[in-house]
Amino acid sequence: MNGATNWRHICVDMQRMFAEDTPWHVPWMDGVKDQVVEVSSRHAAKTIFTRFIPPLRAEDVDGAWKPYYEKWWMMTREHLPENLVDILPELRQLVPPARIFDKPRYSPWLDGGLNATLREDGVTSLVISGGETDVCVLATMLGAIDLGYHTVVLDDAICGSADETHEAALKIFGGRFSVQLELVSTEAFLTRT
Repeated sequence: MNGATNWRHICVDMQRMFAEDTPWHVPWMDGVKDQVVEVSSRHAAKTIFTRFIPPLRAEDVDGAWKPYYEKWWMMTREHLPENLVDILPELRQLVPPARIFDKPRYSPWLDGGLNATLREDGVTSLVISGGETDVCVLATMLGAIDLGYHTVVLDDAICGSADETHEAALKIFGGRFSVQLELVSTEAFLTRT
């Protein structure tokens, strides 16, 4: 990022329910946490943390989400301790000036609120970190590209639950979206900012 670019860091779902011992535990999260904290700390005022917020009960959602939460009933807010929905403590201490954006689905773009906020701030580029590579990071990245943002994915600051799908997603990101997306390391990004 050069000084003239108006950018924001979208840190995707670095939440306790994925970091701790739950059915949705993402073991790789611990391996990227230092990079995510470094970027977020250096650029707290430019960071937006998304949080994936499950419904209170499975019956509170419709469509294909209903059987999803019937399967994962223990991850509904009725059963999940409230503090596990929050971002990691190391990141929570950065709010404010960092901001939090809650979303009920994989994508943060569906209700238009995040895009409206970014457009109001004149943002043209997004830097993405967080988890999971092949789910919420993918949804965030695709939406950013669809909306016309120059998009940077920090390839050592994103994580998934399985090596195979993480690596496959990175290959697609770097090949299929190479004109609209940059894959860079955290260190390379930080030297440019």
